[in-house]
Amino acid sequence: MLINYLKIAWKVLGRNRFFTFISLFGISFTLMILLVITSFLSHLLGENYPEDKRDRSLYVMRSVMRNTKQNGQMTGPISAYFVINYLKKMQTPEKVAFMSFVPNNVNTFVGNKKLSLFAKYTDAEFWNVLNFRFIEGKPYQTNQVTNSEKVVVITEDTRRQYFGEGVSAVGKYININNESYRISGVVKEVPITRIHVSSDVYMPYTHDKINLKNLEYNGRYCAILLASTSADVPKMRAEFDNMAAKLPLPDPKSFDKLIIHADDFIDGMLRNFTGIDEESPRDYFMRIGAIFAFLFMLLPAVNLINVNISRILERSSEIGVRKAFGASSPHLVLQFIVENIAITFIGGLIGFVGAGLVVYIINNSGLIPYGDLTINFTVLATGLTLCLLFGVLSGVYPAFRMSRLHIVKALKAGE
Repeated sequence: MLINYLKIAWKVLGRNRFFTFISLFGISFTLMILLVITSFLSHLLGENYPEDKRDRSLYVMRSVMRNTKQNGQMTGPISAYFVINYLKKMQTPEKVAFMSFVPNNVNTFVGNKKLSLFAKYTDAEFWNVLNFRFIEGKPYQTNQVTNSEKVVVITEDTRRQYFGEGVSAVGKYININNESYRISGVVKEVPITRIHVSSDVYMPYTHDKINLKNLEYNGRYCAILLASTSADVPKMRAEFDNMAAKLPLPDPKSFDKLIIHADDFIDGMLRNFTGIDEESPRDYFMRIGAIFAFLFMLLPAVNLINVNISRILERSSEIGVRKAFGASSPHLVLQFIVENIAITFIGGLIGFVGAGLVVYIINNSGLIPYGDLTINFTVLATGLTLCLLFGVLSGVYPAFRMSRLHIVKALKAGE
């Protein structure tokens, strides 16, 4: 029976090409947009190079100093002082790394050509917590950071721009902001969307032009706490929360409350995006995302319902004949839902191909530098689920209306 329904669905596609085009275009375009968005979110929030240990990591991205009496607050990334004097002394983390929250602009010259690069300040543990792929050389070590040695790690693209194609850079020097730094290693580039770890040049934080002895908690850094196993993450979070509850206020006359969190990556990013401090922002974001997806799908679904009703009314004679020969309403409903799902999956296939093309164009356009968007299994599963939902959503009501047609009316309507 199912095979027959699919054969009928295939014949229906060629019966009215205008309706078919409208149906397929609405489905494929909607799914293409949703798949591209899902692919970007997977690229942004998933465990991707070089952050492949997010399942056992917590991120400390910012602190909020609040004056509850005057409704004032100061918000910003954390300071190197806070990391060194508090986070580095925690017992549960296997490693604690920190880096400047966003990269800084620096300049270098190749002949008379100026190169504007992004530079990020890090500690030595940065290279142990994150899984960078070294093309050549190695990262700078703890003693080099402590001694403020002028060493850097650069990306493969920076090496190409500065030294030329295929030239080794390890042991050579690069001039940054009129200072000469020895290159200790070259790494594969990281997409700019991974803002906490992406840069063109990586330098020891001891070369940062800030006052490292500043006792404030706010600064220009963020930190990653790495547990030995994912099972230790709750214990690590509990230790952090206990430590944070006992932190002395650096300026109690101006601020009477400190809010600081150790979050998984998604919560940390959403907290920065939404500004939610007192609770997890994930539920809020999921609600907003679900409403957006529903509204985005609702309009084409309504259009498809209208198209399906028009198409079904054209088939009134067929419905009347089938009912006259004993076809039950549930069978007719099932037939038309199967037909609609089949058409939806064809539109979905077109949407998959379109999404793959858009992702390819984005990756090769430079719109996201070093972008590596993919249509992965998560995205594919999301797309298949959306296809099924779309097919059922736009097919149930027309199928139900059709099944309720009286035999005589159905035959007259088809005349």
